[in-house]
Amino acid sequence: MGTLGSIAIAVLVLVLQHDRVHGKHAYEKLNKCDIYQGSWVYDDSYPLYDSSLCNFIENAFNCQKNGRPDKHYLKYRWQPSSCKLPRFDVEDLLERLRNKRIMFVGDSLSLNQWQSLTCMVHAASPQSEYTIERTGSISTMKFLSHNASLMLQRNAFLVDIVEERQGWVLKLNSIDHNDQKAWKDSDVLIFNSWHWWLHTGRKQPWDFIQDGDNLHEDMDRLVAYEKALKTWARWVDKNVDPTKTKVFYQSFSPTHWNSTGWGHPEGKNCSSETQPLIAPPYPRSRHPAELIVERVLSNMSKPVGLLNVTALSRLRKDAHPSIYGIGGHHGMDCSHWCLAGVPDTWNNLLYAELIRI
Repeated sequence: MGTLGSIAIAVLVLVLQHDRVHGKHAYEKLNKCDIYQGSWVYDDSYPLYDSSLCNFIENAFNCQKNGRPDKHYLKYRWQPSSCKLPRFDVEDLLERLRNKRIMFVGDSLSLNQWQSLTCMVHAASPQSEYTIERTGSISTMKFLSHNASLMLQRNAFLVDIVEERQGWVLKLNSIDHNDQKAWKDSDVLIFNSWHWWLHTGRKQPWDFIQDGDNLHEDMDRLVAYEKALKTWARWVDKNVDPTKTKVFYQSFSPTHWNSTGWGHPEGKNCSSETQPLIAPPYPRSRHPAELIVERVLSNMSKPVGLLNVTALSRLRKDAHPSIYGIGGHHGMDCSHWCLAGVPDTWNNLLYAELIRI
């Protein structure tokens, strides 16, 4: 071998060693990093995908298709303060999910996130064959090349709602048998529940709340929420094998219905907002629901990761559908999120958590 060949090999070895050391260092740094503390930075390479490539996105989330004129809200990337968030790697994710199932369990915010993930994967590999089907409360998008199933179970409370003689009963101490089976068959589970606990009147899907043997017409919703979460936690502790199934609980998604909450008293809601907040306009105390989740998770015997997206999402007053959602110009949505948008970041954070498990 000539001198040039020897030099080339030596350089290659040095490069590989550098990459290996650098990669290990980056992984160790990610492992120690609080990826939920940081800021939104403008990134002209965003969004991660063109939503027009995903004809399966719900009209309610498809803001560009519905005529939203601005695109600035699409250009923000979440940057943790003390590390670099790994860029979403579709091939790596699909390989991790080969012959496996990942399931989101929750309300329409879980639908928002599930549709984000399915579009992130599909848009990065548009030629890959997939199937979409819905059976009962479960929707499944399967990528055939890896036999990887991305699933959603619509389940707003995580506990039972049963029709009985006296009406619909929300049972704080029991979980439906079919729900349990679906959860047991999954390899990654992401649970979410909060918004429906606040509904009253015609939007409330139950007539009574059952706690043990006691039937109530109503009760403190935070108390009911905690009791339901404890029921869910007992199920996880009893049924989940952490060596086979990874479980996450996602903190609640904030709404932006009242613009005085971000120091804009002349406004009304999220309508016409085009810029994120740099920081909360004043010190904000933790929401009681956040504290309940953390308390319940801290008392569990099985490991459950907290996808702590509340604070970072609270800064994104600009990223809701507003009038560019399901109701068109006759409706207003400051609860869900445009796609592409904030749920893509939730999924990038989920991907980072899967990497560092």
